Amino acid sequence: MNKPSIPFVGLHAHSVAGSIFDAIGYPNEHMDFAFENGCDALALTDHGNMNGLPYQVLHAKKMEAAGKDFKPIYGVEAYFIPSLQEWHFEYEKAMEDKKRARSVAKSGQTGATIEDETASKRTQDILRRRRHLVLLAQNQKGLNNLFALVSESYRAENFYRYPRIDFELLEKYNEGIIAASACLGGVYAGSYWESSTYDENGKHTGVNSEAALKLMRETTRRMVEIFGDRWYAEIQWNNIKQQHELNQLVIQVADEFNVKLVTTADSHYPNPQAWKDRELYTRLGWLGKGGLPEYMESELPAGVEEVGYELYPKNGDQIWKSYKQYSEECGFEYDDDLVLESITNTHHIAHQRIERFTPDNTVRLPDFVVPAGMTDTQALIKLSVDGLNELGLANDDYMHRLKEELKVIDNRGFSKYFLTMKAISDKARASMLTGPGRGSAAGSLVAYALQITQIDPIKHGLLFSRFLRSDATDYPDIDYDVSEPMELKEALINEWGDDTVVPISNWNTLQLRSLVKDISKFYGIPFTEVNQITGKMIHEAMPAAKKKHGIKAGVYVPTFEEVKEFSPSLQAFLKSYPQIANHIDVLYGQVRSCSRHAGGVVVGENLDKHMPLINSGGVRQTPWSEGQNVRHLEPMGFIKFDILGLASLRMIEGAIRHILIRHKGIPNPTFEDVKSYYEANLHPDVIDLEDQEVYKNIFHKGLWAGIFQFTERGAQEFCTKVKPTSIIDLSAITSIYRPGPLSADVDEKYIEAKESPQYIKYLHPIVRELTEDTYGFLIFQEQIAILAHKLGKDLSLDEGNKLRKLLTKKGTGKTAKEKEKIHKKFIAGCIGKKIHRVDAESLWDKFEYFSGYGFNKSHAVSYSVLSYQCAWLCHYYTAEWVAAFLDKEPERRKEKAINIAKSLGFDIRSLDINTSGSVWEISQNGKVLVQPLTSIKGLGETAIAQIVNNRPFQDIEDFIFNDNIVYSKLNKKALDVLVRSGAMNSLMDERFTGSKHFWSAVAVDRPRKIKNLEENIETYAPEGDFTEEEQIQYLVDLTGVFPINLVMDDETRGRLQERYIPPISEFDKDLLVAWFIPRKVVSRKTKNGKDYWIVEVIDDSSNTTSIRCWGVRPGKDSIQINRPYMARLDYDPQWGFSTRSIRHNFRLLG
Repeated sequence: MNKPSIPFVGLHAHSVAGSIFDAIGYPNEHMDFAFENGCDALALTDHGNMNGLPYQVLHAKKMEAAGKDFKPIYGVEAYFIPSLQEWHFEYEKAMEDKKRARSVAKSGQTGATIEDETASKRTQDILRRRRHLVLLAQNQKGLNNLFALVSESYRAENFYRYPRIDFELLEKYNEGIIAASACLGGVYAGSYWESSTYDENGKHTGVNSEAALKLMRETTRRMVEIFGDRWYAEIQWNNIKQQHELNQLVIQVADEFNVKLVTTADSHYPNPQAWKDRELYTRLGWLGKGGLPEYMESELPAGVEEVGYELYPKNGDQIWKSYKQYSEECGFEYDDDLVLESITNTHHIAHQRIERFTPDNTVRLPDFVVPAGMTDTQALIKLSVDGLNELGLANDDYMHRLKEELKVIDNRGFSKYFLTMKAISDKARASMLTGPGRGSAAGSLVAYALQITQIDPIKHGLLFSRFLRSDATDYPDIDYDVSEPMELKEALINEWGDDTVVPISNWNTLQLRSLVKDISKFYGIPFTEVNQITGKMIHEAMPAAKKKHGIKAGVYVPTFEEVKEFSPSLQAFLKSYPQIANHIDVLYGQVRSCSRHAGGVVVGENLDKHMPLINSGGVRQTPWSEGQNVRHLEPMGFIKFDILGLASLRMIEGAIRHILIRHKGIPNPTFEDVKSYYEANLHPDVIDLEDQEVYKNIFHKGLWAGIFQFTERGAQEFCTKVKPTSIIDLSAITSIYRPGPLSADVDEKYIEAKESPQYIKYLHPIVRELTEDTYGFLIFQEQIAILAHKLGKDLSLDEGNKLRKLLTKKGTGKTAKEKEKIHKKFIAGCIGKKIHRVDAESLWDKFEYFSGYGFNKSHAVSYSVLSYQCAWLCHYYTAEWVAAFLDKEPERRKEKAINIAKSLGFDIRSLDINTSGSVWEISQNGKVLVQPLTSIKGLGETAIAQIVNNRPFQDIEDFIFNDNIVYSKLNKKALDVLVRSGAMNSLMDERFTGSKHFWSAVAVDRPRKIKNLEENIETYAPEGDFTEEEQIQYLVDLTGVFPINLVMDDETRGRLQERYIPPISEFDKDLLVAWFIPRKVVSRKTKNGKDYWIVEVIDDSSNTTSIRCWGVRPGKDSIQINRPYMARLDYDPQWGFSTRSIRHNFRLLG
C-alpha cells in the first residue's frame, strides 16, 4: 500500500502470546501486518507480562534478513496500584476472615492472567484493584528494569489474580523506561471511574470532573517526579462516550503539567478482518472460566461497528480517520493540531527516544559453581582428571580423549555449563537414583568422569562429536533422568534460590478437537452431531496421513492440516457450518493456558533482572519456553537444563529396598543403603551386561514385567524374534522399533540378516568393522558419521556428524552446497581406498536412505543398559521387582500390572488393614504379593499411618474404639472406603449378616460408643450383603482394579482355553471370535435415526476396548454388564470392533 501521510507507531499493542483470551495473533503476525500497513515499528505491551518478547526478537531478525526495515519495541502494560503496602494490609485483613481467605486462595496464581476488560473500567475494591500502565524500554538498561518490574509484580506478596507494581517499585526501576497512562483501564481512567456515579444496576451515569481531575493531578505529579519528560498522557479513539470524557480530562491535565500527549491504537488482533475471531476467542475464554460476564452478549456482533472500535495495528492515516469518525459520532470536539501532534509524537518516541537494540543474549550461568581462585576451565579440567583417576581410567587413550573434549568445551565457552550440570548431578545423586544417561550427552567422557552419566563412551564406542561439534553454534543439551524430578527441582530452588533456578513454561494451545467442540457449543450445534465428528475425524485421517509419509506401522498423529484434508466427516461438517471453518483456521494454535514444563529449568544468578519471571500455580518460572514448537531460551542467552523423571528408576529403587529388607537384614533401608547396593551390583561399570541367563529368561521368553522400553506388545514381539544377546542388540531393537524404520520393513530385514549373517556382503573392511554388530545395517547415526570420516578423503569426524544433519534436510541453497562438498570428499576417499565409484555412490545412497531412520547410539545404548538393569532385577529378584513394578505403575495400568504378576505365578492377597502397608509387600515365602492401603482412593497418608502404627486389630471394637488412634485423622470418610474396598473384611465376624450390614453399622452410621455399635448391629441386620454388582463397582471405583475372579470362574476360563478362544485384546483376525466382559453400554443413533450401541468391554489384560453393535432391536436385544461373553466380531483397523447382530453373534458364558 501507499506510505501513510501521517507518521505513527503503535506504542500500545497486545498479542495472544501474553494477553490470553483478550488478543489473538502472535507477535510476528502483528509485526508483519504493521509493516505491510506502512508502519516501521511496533511496540508489544501485553498485560502484566513480557511473554511475547522472544517472538519479537526472532521475527525482527527474520524481517531484517528479508530486507524489511522494522523496529521492534519492547514493553508491557503493567498492572499498577499506588501503594502495595496499603494493598498488603487489606490482603492480610481478608486472609484473617477464614471464609474470604478460602475464596482468595481459590483464585490461585497463574502466569496466564486473563484480562477482565470491564472490571478494569469501574470502581474496584482494593483487593482486586489494579490499573493499566504502559511501560516501554528505551535501551538495554530499561529492558532489564522492565524484567525486574514484571518479576517483582509476580512475587507472591504482590499477586492476587493479577500481578502488581506501585510507585515505590517505579522509583526503584524507572531508568531507561518511557511510561504512558494507558486506556480506559489505565491510571488516569482509574481516577475517572472512582469519581463517577452509577445507578442501582451498576450502569455509569456520569462523572464528577473536578474530583477526577484532582486525583489525576496527584497521579501526574508522582509520575512526573519519577519519569520526568518520559511520562506521557495517552488518548484513544473509539465510539465509547466515557473514552471521550476521559480524553478531555487527560488533555487538560497534560496541558497543566506540560506533559506530552500520545495517541495509541491499543491493537488486539493482527488485521482488520480478525475482529470477529477475537470476539469469539474472548467468549471462549470466559466460557472456560464458568460463563460469560453480564456485560457480554452471548451472540457475536453482526459487524465491527457494533463493537465500537477496531483494534488492529493502524497506521497514521487510519488513526486520524478513527479520531475524526468517533469524535463526531460521540459529539466531542478536539483541537486537530493537538491530536495530530499526539499521533506524530509516537513516531518521535519510537525513533528518537527509543534505541534500536537487540536484547543482550550473553549466556548466563551461575558463578558459584566455580571454585574460588580458579577459572571455570581450570576447575573443569581438574574435576575431569580427578574423576578419571577415581575410575582407574587415567591411561593414554582416555586422557587423550579427555583432552580433546575439554579443548572443544573450552573453545565453545561451555566449561561453566558442565560445572553447573555437575552441581545438579551431585545434588541429585545424594538423595535419589539417576539414570545411566540420556541423549547424545552419554557420548561425552567429560560427563562420565564428572559422574553426570554412567556410561563409559570409549567402552561402548560412543562419539563426543555427536553431542558437541567444534564447528557448531548450538548449545549443549544434557537431558538428565532422575527418580524424583520435582523433589530435585525443589531442593535446588531451596538451596540456590528461586531467582537462580527457574522452571520454564509450557504454553497449551487450542487444538482441533476442543476447538470444534467449543465453537460448535457456542453456536448451539447439537452435541451428539459434534461428538460424532470429533470422535472419528482423527481415525479417518490417520491412514491417508500415514500413507502420505510412508509410515506403515507405529503411532502417527495427523497434523491439523492433514485432518482437514483427509477426514470426510470433518469436511462435510465444516461445509455445513462454514462459520466454524473460518474461526478454526484463525483460532487453531492460539493460547489456552500456561503450565509448567515437565522438566526444563534455567539456572543462572539474578535471573529476575535478565528475564521477566511470572508465577504459575505458586511456582516462580520464566514465561519463555523451549521445545518442539518454540525455541525462545537459547536466542535470549539462556541454556535449558532438562530434569526428567523415569518411573523405571523409582522401580529399581523400590526393588532394591525390598532386596535389602528380605535378603540383607536391613529392616528400614536408607537411601545410602540403596545407593550402596546399586553401585555394588547394578551400576553399568559393575553389572555383567553379557549375562546370557538374563537375556534368555527375560528377552527371549518374554517375561515383560515393567521392563523399560518393552511395555508395548509390538516391541515385545520384535524382541522375542530377534533374541538379543548383547547391549548392542537391545540398542538396535529399540532403535528399529520406531515408525520410520518399521515403515521401511527394517525390522523384518534385520531379523533375516541376524539369522543368516553368512550372506551379508560388506563393501570394505571398514564397513564390516562398523556395521558387523548391526548385521550390515546403518542403525545408528554415529555409523554414518564414522564411515564418512574413515572412508572419505580429509573428511573430519565433525564433518561426518554434520553430514547426518545435512542428509535430513532438503534444499538447493547453502545446505546443498555443504552436502556436495562432503559428498566429493567421500567419493574421493572411497576411490582412494580401492572402492569402485558405483559402490561408493551406492553407499552414499544408503547414507541418505538411513539418515531418516538412524537413531542416536549414545541414547540407545544408555537406555538399553537401563532396560537390562530392570531385566537383571526381574530375573534374579523376581518377587522384589514385581512388587516394585506394582507399586510404581500408575492407576490406569494397575489392573494390567496385577494380571502380569499373576501370570508370573504370584498370588495377590486382597486388601487387609492388618497386613496391607503403604507399598506392595512380599510374603515370607515370596509367592504372595500384598496389596497396599495406598491403592484405596480417598484414603490419605495420615489415615494409613494411624492404621499401620496401631495394628493388629482383633475385632471391629478394637479398631473403632482404640484409645491410641486419632479419629480426626481416621475419619468417617476413611472408614467408608476401607469397608467398601473390602480392607476390613477380616474384622467382620458372625454378628454381621453381610458386608452391607457391616458397612451401615460401622461406617455409614458411625458409632461413638460400644452401645451405639450394638444398636446398629441390630438395626441394620436386614441389609445383608452387597450385591455382586455393588462389590464389583466398589472395587473398581476405589482400587482401580476390576475383580475378574468375581466374574469368571475357573471352569469358564478353562473351557475357553480348551477351545483356543482368545481374549479380545489378543483378537485373531482369522478366528474372528473372542471373549470379553461388558462394562458399559452407550445407546446411540445413526444419522438415519437407527439405534446402535457402543459397548465398552474388558478382559484379563485390563485394556478397555469398544465394540459397535449395529442393528440393535430395542426391547429385544440385551447385554448384561459384568458378565463374560464370547462373540464373533468384525474388525477394521480404522473403526475397530463391530457386530451386525447381537442376537446371532453374542453368547453369554457361565
